[in-house]
Amino acid sequence: MPDDSELIALYSGQILALAADIPHAELIDEPMAELRKRAPLCGSNLAVGLDYDGEKITRFGQDVKACALGQASASILGAQVLGLSEAQITSARDQLLALLKADGPTPDAPFEGYEVLRPARGFKNRHASIMLALEATLAAVAEAKKKAQP
Repeated sequence: MPDDSELIALYSGQILALAADIPHAELIDEPMAELRKRAPLCGSNLAVGLDYDGEKITRFGQDVKACALGQASASILGAQVLGLSEAQITSARDQLLALLKADGPTPDAPFEGYEVLRPARGFKNRHASIMLALEATLAAVAEAKKKAQP
């Protein structure tokens, strides 16, 4: 069980600042794909709408109803997501999961901001909320790719 100092580190000023300033915090009109994902353990919800041109995300919006950690994760993603490929988002997801579950290295640029969430690795009940933005974005890309097929 994490102690109080770990809990204080978890909700650092950086995390709270990220949670308070989420880029692309509104869903876009008429996206190619829009979906909602939920982290069942904590109840965090996140909706993502995006356009994908077959190579990269060209428009993006999100509606985040999550704890401060989920909000911080959505903020980090939102700041970088435009112009990125499915492979880059997948890599960020995999690296963030390794950071949380196995104390892996900081995710590669442009997602090095996820380092701020390293204190959450001892709080397994928060991992799903932290992963929600990346998972929802990848699911929306998959949906957009399906819709684009003739």
